[in-house]
Amino acid sequence: MQRSCLTGGIVQADERKLLSFDIEISDVFELAKDEDMEIYAPFHISVAATAIHEGEERPWFSENADGTPALNLTKQRAQEMLEYLAQKQAEGFMICAWNGLSFDLKWIGHQAENMELAARIALKSYDPMFQFFNQKGFPVGLAKVGAGMGIGQEKLMNGADAPREWRAGNFDRVKEYVMGDCQMTNLIVRAIQDAGEVRWLTNKGTISSEPMERLKTAEEVINDAAPDQSWMDTPLPKTKFHQWVQDLNLDVAESRGAAAEHAASEDLGPLFR
Repeated sequence: MQRSCLTGGIVQADERKLLSFDIEISDVFELAKDEDMEIYAPFHISVAATAIHEGEERPWFSENADGTPALNLTKQRAQEMLEYLAQKQAEGFMICAWNGLSFDLKWIGHQAENMELAARIALKSYDPMFQFFNQKGFPVGLAKVGAGMGIGQEKLMNGADAPREWRAGNFDRVKEYVMGDCQMTNLIVRAIQDAGEVRWLTNKGTISSEPMERLKTAEEVINDAAPDQSWMDTPLPKTKFHQWVQDLNLDVAESRGAAAEHAASEDLGPLFR
């Protein structure tokens, strides 16, 4: 049980109840070396997935009139996904995503036109990549950590290929890919919890490790001291991960629980729209 730094409330996530989520975008662009992906924003979500560890798995997408998957999630479908995440959070699930604070929840909120709900979920979510960054000063990819932690499952494609595959009509392949990343995140989270550390495959081909005795909510990590980046020529600022949440100036203390109450009162509709 962890006391919330920003809200003063109590976060009561049950470490045995784990749900990871991931999104893919439909936007196609060529990213140059060291280029900031955000210059191509705003992004649009083609498909997303949620996976309860050793439990229910759901793809999230919208359909055209003929029943084929649409290019992008509708506003309604994105809102339904946010409400689902809020409800699971209220039920005590650890809601996790790799870089979910900076990317996934930001763009689900954009797609749903509900940045406030996305931000409230984000603050109580777990983002091991953000926590790693705040300890080491640099980010690390899911595949590198999967290799370092000895996770048998591997990524099914390069993320940059997913938009082209979706637009080409290879819907099942992309759905399998996004679900696979959720499954990998669940396995990695469990491995970190068991080991009390993060191990990753470095660019030199060696395995490095960093202690991580417990996973923290994104809110806790935001309030932790920034990492030492004095040794870097062009450090990535910590605020890049969470500035969108700070800019909303949410009164999270008064509204905590409102997202879950709203989700519980709504008919979430068909699960596979």
